Amino acid sequence: MTAPEESIDLARVAGQAAADKLAQEVIGLDVSEQVVITDVFLVCSGDSERQVSAIVDGVQEELLKQRQRKPLRREGERDARWVLLDYGDIVVHVQHAEDRAFYALERLWRDAPLLDLQIQDGRPAEASDQP
Repeated sequence: MTAPEESIDLARVAGQAAADKLAQEVIGLDVSEQVVITDVFLVCSGDSERQVSAIVDGVQEELLKQRQRKPLRREGERDARWVLLDYGDIVVHVQHAEDRAFYALERLWRDAPLLDLQIQDGRPAEASDQP
């Protein structure tokens, strides 16, 4: 059994919104077989508390605008080191890069299949090839 398409769709919208705010290492984990309360963990990180807050704001805005979804629960916004947005079907973890390295959620959930989030970078491909 894999995550329902609606959950994967929400993760793609959230992942793209995070990437648009320059989130690093945006990944989706299908935890539907390991966790009863949600289908997908979306994990990403930012280099500063300000960037973490911007990523969180971007995800919330896009999920509201595109899918009319508000988080059921939010945690960690005041410190902006690890912010959790619980949408029921998906849980978005936006972590400061240092905290992400320390807690290593990807290692904790290594048995969960990675999802293809189909994130578009938005930057020209040739820009990375230039000196």
